[in-house]
Parts: sequence; structure tokens; C-alpha cells
Amino acid sequence: MKYASSIKTTGQTALPPWRSRALFVLLLLGLLALLLRAVYLQGIHNDFLKQEGNARYGRVVDINAHRGMIADRAGNPLAISTPVESIWASPQDVEVTAQQIIKLAQIMGMDASEVKKRLQDKSREFVYLKRQLPPEQAEKIVKLGVPGLALRREYRRYYPSGEVTSHILGFTDVDDNGQEGIEYGWQARLGGKNGTQRVIKDRRGYIVEDVASIRSPKAGSDVVLSLDSKIQFLAYREIKSAVEQHHAKAGSIVVLDAKSGEVLALANWPSYNPNNREKPAVAVMRNHAVTDLFEPGSTMKPFTVATALENGMIKPNTLINTQGGVYTVGGRKIHDTHPENSLTVAGVIQKSSNVGAAKIALMLPAKNFWSGLNESGFGELTGSGFPGEAPGRLRDYKTWRPIEQATMSYGNGISVNLLQLARAYTVFANDGEMKQVTMLKQDVPVLGTSVYSAETAHAVRDMLEMVVKPGGTAPLAQVTGYRVAGKTGTAHKLENGRYVDRYVASFVGLAPASNPRLIVAVMLNEPAGKEYYGGQVAAPAFSNVMGAALRLLNVPNDAPLNNVLQPPAEIIREDA
Repeated sequence: MKYASSIKTTGQTALPPWRSRALFVLLLLGLLALLLRAVYLQGIHNDFLKQEGNARYGRVVDINAHRGMIADRAGNPLAISTPVESIWASPQDVEVTAQQIIKLAQIMGMDASEVKKRLQDKSREFVYLKRQLPPEQAEKIVKLGVPGLALRREYRRYYPSGEVTSHILGFTDVDDNGQEGIEYGWQARLGGKNGTQRVIKDRRGYIVEDVASIRSPKAGSDVVLSLDSKIQFLAYREIKSAVEQHHAKAGSIVVLDAKSGEVLALANWPSYNPNNREKPAVAVMRNHAVTDLFEPGSTMKPFTVATALENGMIKPNTLINTQGGVYTVGGRKIHDTHPENSLTVAGVIQKSSNVGAAKIALMLPAKNFWSGLNESGFGELTGSGFPGEAPGRLRDYKTWRPIEQATMSYGNGISVNLLQLARAYTVFANDGEMKQVTMLKQDVPVLGTSVYSAETAHAVRDMLEMVVKPGGTAPLAQVTGYRVAGKTGTAHKLENGRYVDRYVASFVGLAPASNPRLIVAVMLNEPAGKEYYGGQVAAPAFSNVMGAALRLLNVPNDAPLNNVLQPPAEIIREDA
């Protein structure tokens, strides 16, 4: 009984009053702290909650700017951007079944394992599944209803003329940024600026509300080129035909408006289709007419003669002793393919005499000869603005030896690109004034730089007319109904410091000779057939393009329609 009484007394022991009061105060303080924290976060410092909410439901998405159009001089589109859809995902929000992965892969043309790998990469908040899908494919993906997948509007570049204009226009990458040609060189103008927009997404990853536009996209500006699409097609067709006919390694052609310096056509073969996203070899993508250098050979002789005429050293009828086609300078022999004992200065151009050109060049002080070539644009950029243009090479006259001055007179020891060479011939089309080359359409007259007197330019142009007549090196360059002036070139290629038996054949000409409207320059790299001289392989392509282009432009005839004279059985050849 005593034991029971003891237990009862212990069970009825009361807690100290201060403990209950302390517990009440602690609970009250905790509640107050929570209240103050709530007031602080929601009323005073609410950025934290906004950031956390935005991190879970808000996104800032890019809005792509529409890329400007590239058009030819008549406004015909050469490069346009069409809307496409890209599929992206937020892996943390994706809820997808194995069957849906298989269907996704089938629609996008991808491997199912790759799709699964991308969707399960929880370390990333954003991942592309497929870029630039056609709208019908994107619609099929949306119908699958996979949470966490979304569409993004983008633009894909399309080139209506394909490989015909590929070397001029270049192409864009998957993000619509220019990578080659005009697309790259004029990126700042064409590309515009992307915008951004804040959106709210639900837990399934779908955009449910556009909150605000942070920055509106700014569309790119259109670019109107100087190109004439019809002449461009002619030029492309003929250079392709010439390369294939003569089994050449490659070929290029340039057509200039002689009065404005505008590039009306520029083409290379081999070419590529910029609509095909599988990039070709780098060598095929290069614009050889602008980026590649070659020794111009005899197409330089008119500038040698013009410089000597301008300096009063010779006249068109001055007789030059060509010594039977062999001339020794500094222990090295210069040869003529078609030897003569003597020729007038006009005959030196017509027969393309290396000996005659060398002797004329050596009449000049080195500085004067260099100045004539430099002022004609050799060794300098053309000003076209085309990315990757090579300036060519014209060495300082102070380093010249006599043999180097002699060989430079007929285009050895100097390098040019084809566009540069075509520009130089504008001096003979414009009374001695050289025009700047441009890829953009010009709406006002273009001023040039005076290089030679009008008298000198006319005299050389008359000599160049003799080149395309029977007895010259390029009768195959004649054009029905028009007088033509031009010059052939056939230069050995230089490899490892030595000239080898591989050639660069060229022809540069202008027409109508009475008042030149167009300049056409043609170059074939390593023609491998029996015919490899400029007058044989480049002149016919010139004739076809020049004749058709003059007729397209409705240029009046300056010769009777029966003006084309039958060339002799064997055309006079030149070698240099």
C-alpha cells in the first residue's frame, strides 16, 4: 500500500509555471519572425521570389531578325530568307515515353538514341533537337504533345540561282550569319539585330503568356548588287563549257561595265550549290576570280606600251628590232613564239612579241615603268570590298634587275587577280581614266582616276583592235556586228621557283571598240588539251559572252553584220 501511494504522489507532480510561459514566448517569437520575413520578402525585398519564380516558369527567348534580301540590279531576288521552325527542349521539363522518342526521331530523320541522349541531359536547361525544319514536319512534332518541347521561329537562306551565283553571294550558316562572299562581306548590313522577349511557361514547358518585349528585332537591310542575272548566266555557262571542253583545272570570267566599273557578272567553274548544307571542299568555295593570283602573261603588254607612249619614248609606228625572236638580257634569253626580225610598236601588240615588249620596257627608267603599272591598279586592291580579295604583287622598282624589268613587260614576275586585270583595262575604255570596281549598283556617275592621256589610251586601243583581226593572236574573239579590242595571254605556271609546262591562258577585251561599253576577262587554269593558248581557249568564250551581252543591253552596232573575218588555219600563238 505504501508503494502504490508513492506512485500516485509522483504522477501528480506539477510542471514549473515558467516553462509553459517560455514555450508560449518562443512560439510567438517564431510566428513573429515568419510574419516579418513574409512582409520583407513580399513587400520590401521581393526580387528573390521573382527570380525563383522566373527560374521555374519564366524564360527570356531570342527573336530572330529577318535577314535582308540580296537582289540583282533589276530587283530580281538572288538570296532570300524563308521562315522555318527549330525544335528545342528543356530537359528538366521533358516528359516523354520511349514510343514518343521513336516517333520524334522518325519525323526529324535522327537516330533515336541521339534524341534520347539530348532529352535526358538534365544538366542543360536548353538543347536543340533539330534546326530549321519545314513547317509540315514541325506540325507533326507539335501533335505528339510531348511536354518540354517547343518551337522556335528561325530563317533559312535560299538562293534561287543556285551554283550560277554561288561564288559571288556565298552562303550563311545555320544561325543565318554570312560565311562567304557578299553574305559575309555585308553581314552587318544584311543581318540586322535579333530581339529578345520574356515569356511564362507552364510546368509542361509550353509558353502560356508573353510577358514583355525586352528588345524588338531589327530586320536587316536589302542589298542591291550591280549584277545582271542574264549576263551572269551567260558568263557561267560559257566558262563552264570552256573548262570542260579544254579539260582545264578551273576557269574564271568577269564582265564589267566599262563606264561605271560595275561588276555585271562574275563566275567560276567548278562551282557549288549554296542551297546544299553539305559544304563542298574549300577550294571549290573560293572565288578564284578575286582571291587567286596568277601571272598575267601577255595581257600586260598594253600597259608596257602605254607607259612608254606616255613618257614619249615611242610612237605607234616606231620600229623595234626584234632580232629574229631571240634577245639576251643579263645572260638570259627571251624568246618569241612567232619570231620576226622587226616590228612596229603596234605589231609588237598584234603579234604579241616578248622581245619587242622587253626592249620597250628597258627604254624606260625603272621608276617610270613601275609608276605606270602601279597607277593602273596593279599591286593594289580593287576596292570591290569582296572579302578575301588578294591585292596582287608588284615589287618595288628599287629591287629590279634588268632581266626582271624585261620579263615584267610581258607579265612574268608580277601577279594579279582576274578582277584586278579587268579593272586595269578600263583605262583603255575611258580615255585613260581608271574606274573603281564595285559589286553594288550605282545610281550616279562614277569618277575615275586619270592614268594616261586620252591620246595614249586611243592609240593602245587601236593596237588592241589589230589583235582580234586575222594576223593577230585572237581572231576567235571577233564579235558579229561589233568592233572588238583585246589582248591574249599564255603564261607558264611558276612552281617551286621554276616555270613548268603548265599554263594559264587568258583574254581581256572590250567592245564596241569605237565607244567601249563592256569589258570581259576570261582565264583558264591549266588547259590540258592540245590547245592551251589564250587565243585558242579563252578568246572564244569571250566572244560568246561579249556578243550576247551587248545584244541583251541593246548596244548599237559599230560594225557591219558581216564584219567577222575567217581566221587563218593556224592562229598566231603567244607564249608569256
